[in-house]
Amino acid sequence: MMATTHALWGMMLALPVLAVAPEFAPVAFVAGLVGGAAPDLDLYTGHRKTLHYPVYATVATVPALAAALVAPSATTVALAVGLSAAALHAVADVLGGGLELRPWEGTSERAVYSHYHDRWVRPRRWVRYDGAPEDLLLAISAGAPVIAIADGFVGAVAFSLLAVSVGYSLLRKPLAGVAERLVGRLPAPLLPYVPARYRGT
Repeated sequence: MMATTHALWGMMLALPVLAVAPEFAPVAFVAGLVGGAAPDLDLYTGHRKTLHYPVYATVATVPALAAALVAPSATTVALAVGLSAAALHAVADVLGGGLELRPWEGTSERAVYSHYHDRWVRPRRWVRYDGAPEDLLLAISAGAPVIAIADGFVGAVAFSLLAVSVGYSLLRKPLAGVAERLVGRLPAPLLPYVPARYRGT
């Protein structure tokens, strides 16, 4: 799924905070955005393995949510929403395509690495690839309520993420070819720093 989809779903997790404890809503929205997007920071260092923890992040969410309910504060709320968003990201990636440059071809059986099981979880391909129409629909389904309910700045951030999502969805398939051509022009010493899928390995 698109990083923007994950970020928007993370922000949507902050909406209950806005409803019941609005004083913590700003930090909750930031935590949801960061927690939803952060796992993809491993894009160049073991993507969907280094920072993706579908089991451990989900388990860690339980005490974090309990702490936020028992002792609500900016810190406990941020931790609960941020961890929930990161866990949702890792679990949701299982529903998408594999790690190949063109996931719509269905050649990779690696969706997300489960450190608990010490193996890769296969992609379910309910969302065929990042930027697919169904991915964009998920982004809209999370972004629309945030835009409608949250205040001006948060709504503007969500709207911007949706705009990027639309643009990326329109360009996703052509971008695969552009990436291959750009990588083909890189000097050889730089190639080890490029993700394997861009190098055709």
